[in-house]
Amino acid sequence: MEFFLAQADGAPNPFIQFLPFILLIAAFWFLLIAPQRKKQKEHARMISELKTGDKVVTSGGIFGTISGVRPDRFQIKVDDNTRIDVLKSFVQSRQGDETPNK
Repeated sequence: MEFFLAQADGAPNPFIQFLPFILLIAAFWFLLIAPQRKKQKEHARMISELKTGDKVVTSGGIFGTISGVRPDRFQIKVDDNTRIDVLKSFVQSRQGDETPNK
């Protein structure tokens, strides 16, 4: 038990000195990194499930309907004669799936 508290020459144990840093890193992981990774996985799943005819909102605030799917982008119909190409990663959500901010 003495090994964990202090070394034989009176110097503090390096593990005890770094314990606060280890705890800080663990706290950052559980409070910041893990929830962000979960959100990224959910977004990637939502992007992979989108298909022609789905109504979407882009991160730029453009509302439209997917009219074409390519490997790296969606073609979105925003008006009767207006279609734009948007990278898949810029589709923020499916219309109707947004949760209101409270």
